[in-house]
Amino acid sequence: MPKSEKQKMIAGELYRAGDPELQADAAANKAWLVRYNAALAASPAERRVLLMEHFGGVGAGVVVRPPFHCDYGYNITLGADVFLNFGCIVLDVVAVTIGDGTQVGPGVQILTADHPRDAETRRSGLEFGRPIAIGANVWIGGAALILPGVTVGDDAVIGAGAVVTRDVPAGATVVGNPARVVATR
Repeated sequence: MPKSEKQKMIAGELYRAGDPELQADAAANKAWLVRYNAALAASPAERRVLLMEHFGGVGAGVVVRPPFHCDYGYNITLGADVFLNFGCIVLDVVAVTIGDGTQVGPGVQILTADHPRDAETRRSGLEFGRPIAIGANVWIGGAALILPGVTVGDDAVIGAGAVVTRDVPAGATVVGNPARVVATR
């Protein structure tokens, strides 16, 4: 039996985002985002209930400050004590995993969505995603961009405004555009 467009998307294969099932998932996510982003004055416990209803996994002590934006939500897994500050964007067409104790500054973008490099394939409307894995105890400074397919090792530091195009080793500090290692533990 052939894979559905959703199965292809989650597997990181070429898929069509206009597929009715994916459009229904996107619409449900938009409705959830309206509820979540209206919960700014709610307690962390009340917001946690909303996160657990929608995300793939939510560890104890997670805080995601609204406004927050994502594509689907169900591909996001947050470890214990993860903190996402105001205005984070997670394009989660495939898995986004953030390890325990990681702190994410305001305006950070974590982008798994990608597009074919070949113009004809891109024109056909096909797209794909590459998963992002962020380790434990990582600090990501405000307005940093984490691009598709990147893995960030435990205890790393991503400087504010960095554009992370490659994997970041555990314990490394990266800054700039494109992000470069400037220190290691």
